[in-house]
Amino acid sequence: MTSPKTLLVFHNIRPKKQLGQHFLTNQTTAEMIVNRSGILPEDVVLEIGAGLGALTIPVARIVKQVFAVEKDRKIIDILKTEILTSNLSNVVIMEKNILKIDIKSLAENVGQKMVVMGNLPYNISSQILVQLIKSREALTRAVFMLQKELAQRITAQPGCKDYGRLTVMLGYCANIKKIADVKASVFFPKPKVDSEVLEFRFKKTLKYPANDEAFFFSVIKAAFGNRRKILKNALAASELNIDTNAAQNILERSGIDPVRRAETLTIEEFVRLSNNLGPTEVSL
Repeated sequence: MTSPKTLLVFHNIRPKKQLGQHFLTNQTTAEMIVNRSGILPEDVVLEIGAGLGALTIPVARIVKQVFAVEKDRKIIDILKTEILTSNLSNVVIMEKNILKIDIKSLAENVGQKMVVMGNLPYNISSQILVQLIKSREALTRAVFMLQKELAQRITAQPGCKDYGRLTVMLGYCANIKKIADVKASVFFPKPKVDSEVLEFRFKKTLKYPANDEAFFFSVIKAAFGNRRKILKNALAASELNIDTNAAQNILERSGIDPVRRAETLTIEEFVRLSNNLGPTEVSL
């Protein structure tokens, strides 16, 4: 593995802060992540933010095919050379913004569900995760390196200050576990915080299915949109177009105290609230 700093200096490239570029510099760390990811020879991997190939190359040596997504043209030129030097022919580089890729269509084209991997840029991590939730029928699981702050939010329990919209959305459709800690010192440039690697296994069967999933996600957004407010007021102040009295009635019908706050509700309670409220109860 060629040092990212050496490569960037040689090509006169500076990491772009606006893209959240932090390049993994330690090969042992990269191999540890790949080993713990549990990828298999029959897997097809969609890698988000391939960068200089720190994960791309060891992943490609194991799996059937890698779709390496990278939007920085200058970085792609180096990545192509690194892949060529590694004698790999199963890597397809996609010069695109991951948020504009139709993941379901890509999976249909390859004829199987995919595994998603990557070191997610902090500034768009939440958007990427929401995109994957909505595309999860095309995926088996995901393995992501995330800044520790976000990882803690994702794995938070009800009642914690970190518990929020993303926690509920992901917990609803995936089983999540931490598979590694990664120090900030193994990146160039060095980020301000350490990272965690999380594995998301998408559930084949939902324990508490929502009647209308899109509406369920809207209810979660409404509840956490005014998280300092009690639930009946948060819902009434949202885009759900429901008044305080109606919100109170629905909450009571759902077995939820109207004066509770969003961060105290379990996933089951959010589903029950959404199913009782229903899109026919409000004017969206």
